[in-house]
Amino acid sequence: MVRAGTRAVSRLSGLELKSLILAMKPESLGHDGGQRRVNTARTRPAQPLQSKVGVHVQDPQTQKVLFSNGDEIMNDSPPTQSVDKASILAQALPYIRKFHGKTLVIKYGGNAMTDPALQADFASDVVLLKLVGMNPVVVHGGGPQIETALKRLGKKGEFIQGMRVTDAETMEVVEWVLAGEVQQDIVGLINQAGGKAVGLTGRDGGMIHARKLKMTDSTDPLKELDVGQVGDIIGIDPSVVIALQDDAFIPVISPIGYGEDNEAYNINADVVAAKLATVLNAEKLVLLTNTPGVLDKEGKLLTDLSARQIDELFADGTISGGMLPKISGALDAAKSGVNSVHIIDGRVPHALLLEILTDQAFGTMIRSY
Repeated sequence: MVRAGTRAVSRLSGLELKSLILAMKPESLGHDGGQRRVNTARTRPAQPLQSKVGVHVQDPQTQKVLFSNGDEIMNDSPPTQSVDKASILAQALPYIRKFHGKTLVIKYGGNAMTDPALQADFASDVVLLKLVGMNPVVVHGGGPQIETALKRLGKKGEFIQGMRVTDAETMEVVEWVLAGEVQQDIVGLINQAGGKAVGLTGRDGGMIHARKLKMTDSTDPLKELDVGQVGDIIGIDPSVVIALQDDAFIPVISPIGYGEDNEAYNINADVVAAKLATVLNAEKLVLLTNTPGVLDKEGKLLTDLSARQIDELFADGTISGGMLPKISGALDAAKSGVNSVHIIDGRVPHALLLEILTDQAFGTMIRSY
């Protein structure tokens, strides 16, 4: 879909957008009040039309205009490719100015976490957003990695209403996989891409205070389900995140909370991202997933969902499983004042840049009204 109020332009790849923006001076991207420095150097001096006498003809194969003797007529008209690049930058600059200095909370999950090429794309995208003056905060999942680790131990993962059942042994696995393996991989990739990332869990700085989740059976409101050490967020203290942002770091947060007795809780990453976006007064919450967005029962993409429509999709079973906490958290964030909430396809290269810096919005937008 095309964002409301914008004109349609030729579609572009995230790699093209990234390359163009990186070629620009950082100070031209909002640090000097939006004034661009003009580069007067040209790669080729302007060449006037050749002053030869002859009949102008068009080569049927190359479509170039030639003199009758076969020489090509040279002119200095801007090539189509250059015009396209200018259009791409024209799209990006308003969004760079709009989000400059603003906090963007990004839930990183799905295929984007397991495919090496998509991992590198994500890391470079986050660094670029920081470079142009935004404040990205990454909250990551790690479901596939946890499943792999559990299988090595001979355990099988179990889910109830989209939540992982977490006994004491599983909680140990969750902690070392998320806070050790997955988080450090993300931090390393962002640092390798030129950023300064710092890994955190909910314990650090007393950030995520939680208690045992009391889950009600979706089919029987009087029945309570026991999902083990799955946490319900009591409160979030964002002080450590804000301090890191002020020092030009990129926080990377594992969704692990702590309780009154210092016990660890496994918390759904989508829920953590949504709560954190609310507490940080984020301008935007982006949730990366393995689908094009929210799909109806026929598999068609729903590009825009209101609170009423979401309730209907919950009721008829269209939204179920792992999408339940994702959509619930996204809706709560929208209702709590996060200006823009989107669920996008993390399988698309540079999906993050395309969503934030261009007119060609895709995925599902969640509205509170």
